[in-house]
Amino acid sequence: MTVKRRTKTRRKPKRQAKPRARLPGDLPLPALVARMIRVDHAGEFGAVRIYQGQLRVLGAAPAGPVIRHMAAQEREHLKSFERLMVERRARPSALLPLWRIAGFALGAGTALLGPEAAMACTVAVEEVIDGHYARQVEQLGRDEPELTRAFARFRAEERAHRATALAHGAEKATAYAPLTAAIRAGARAAIWLSERI
Repeated sequence: MTVKRRTKTRRKPKRQAKPRARLPGDLPLPALVARMIRVDHAGEFGAVRIYQGQLRVLGAAPAGPVIRHMAAQEREHLKSFERLMVERRARPSALLPLWRIAGFALGAGTALLGPEAAMACTVAVEEVIDGHYARQVEQLGRDEPELTRAFARFRAEERAHRATALAHGAEKATAYAPLTAAIRAGARAAIWLSERI
């Protein structure tokens, strides 16, 4: 009778995560991070202003508590980016005065069309922001683990806002498709401008 001896199998050591390869023409990592922080700060600032406009119109309506909850999360995101701007020495977008007015006007304007239109605004903006944060997470890869985790968390919360807005009748808004298409186009333009100005 032969006895089989157990042999311990050696596990291969895990490879250290390599930073993402930078390609010719890519911004240097510090410049890329500063640009991301600038545009995200502008975006969260704009989101806070959108909700302020909506609350001015719908604050006492049944939609008020839902809007207030989403607004509180956006204010937390904005505080995070204000802190990151100081830590990473990133400058704010020069377009903040424009986003102050445009964000409030968009929020108040959609709220005047009714709570469903206000929710449709949230759906449109959050769809764009979801894709925006996803691209940033991919761009950073493992180079900036803390930022990557923060962006992924913010993205999850923005996606939750979209789901909340859909659950509260966004698709019942009058002219839902053209309204959300116009808002998405505006949000993409705001991102493009805030990255550069």
